Amino acid sequence: MVLNEKDAAFRDEVRAFLATGLSDELRVAGRRCSGIFSDYPEGIRWLRCLAQRGWSVPHWPVEHGGTGWTPMQHYLFAAELAAADAPPLAPMGTHMVGPVIIAFGTPEQQQRWLPGIRSGEDYWAQGYSEPGAGSDLAGLQCKAVRDGDEYVINGTKIWTTHAQYANKMFCLVRTASGGKPQQGISFLCFDLQRPGITVRPIISISGDHELNQVFFDDVRVPASSLLGDENTGWTIAKYLLQHERGGAWAPNLRARLKRLRLALAEAFGDRHGPERHDLAMKLADAECRIDAVQALEMKALEAHARGEAPGIRPSIGKLLGTETRQRLTEIGIEIGGLYATARVPMELCESDPLGVPESAAFGMSAYLNDRAASIYAGTNEVQRNLIAAHLLAG
Repeated sequence: MVLNEKDAAFRDEVRAFLATGLSDELRVAGRRCSGIFSDYPEGIRWLRCLAQRGWSVPHWPVEHGGTGWTPMQHYLFAAELAAADAPPLAPMGTHMVGPVIIAFGTPEQQQRWLPGIRSGEDYWAQGYSEPGAGSDLAGLQCKAVRDGDEYVINGTKIWTTHAQYANKMFCLVRTASGGKPQQGISFLCFDLQRPGITVRPIISISGDHELNQVFFDDVRVPASSLLGDENTGWTIAKYLLQHERGGAWAPNLRARLKRLRLALAEAFGDRHGPERHDLAMKLADAECRIDAVQALEMKALEAHARGEAPGIRPSIGKLLGTETRQRLTEIGIEIGGLYATARVPMELCESDPLGVPESAAFGMSAYLNDRAASIYAGTNEVQRNLIAAHLLAG
């Protein structure tokens, strides 16, 4: 990527900040993060470091704390964070509900919620999916009934990431029935530490506790929790999903590819042969796929700079990005070989009597965690339907 003088200077500014602001401890946490984003303790520390620099929400409008960077500078920022092993940050506040509050919230709601997201004081969870209503989000049944100046919520949400850490939630609830199911949905934002809320952990196949089921039993939240108008939550939800599916995939994919090449060299040393050659060819193929993802993202940046709406691009990016990510994890398992089957925590690899390399332990954890990549933020099957419908309509 050839940069002009201004963008090269910006990249160097980011690198200089990372050299001093990103501690060795946080780099290790970022390197060992095999999920979508870091655990709460490391992630929130890094977010607060960025907040002190004024870079925690660079994509927000300047009047709400954004940086006013160009699309290319945003891309370079993401690339430098990935290359430096910065802990990937949870997007629920900064990238998901934050832009929604900016777009649909009243000035009072913006003042109430945005500063805490920007500073890292507040940590948000997403209440969307339900048992029997995941990909079919319009089928949700968690109800909120208006009672004076409050809503009373009953029901449950599932696959609620980091609800065990969150102090706030944005939640889709059913406030009306009859007609199209999308027409009776509302969008609420409220404190998660309220009477009647129970958070039950879900341990994933990778052994991580990222997910939870949240139960609501006569939970009362203020009517001022409503974002937008009642029964217009579906419009807000679709807007939010564009932000959840969007973003730059290539920087993190390229950082993963670099790790795999180092793991291949570590696993085989000076030995050469058909197996190493086969794995090297698979990595070369993966690099071509990443180049294609990056080319698509560069086109999207150009369109964004021209003021074009994102359209179907977030769905295409989500589809290609997650499938490439899964492909990389499969190659990581092949490189790890028998060591990849050992369930050794990465922090114990150096003292492990079996001699399991950290790269192999990471490879299995990443493989298991990323089985969900083609499901979250709308399954890839749904994305294909959206893309096909868009192309056929055009």
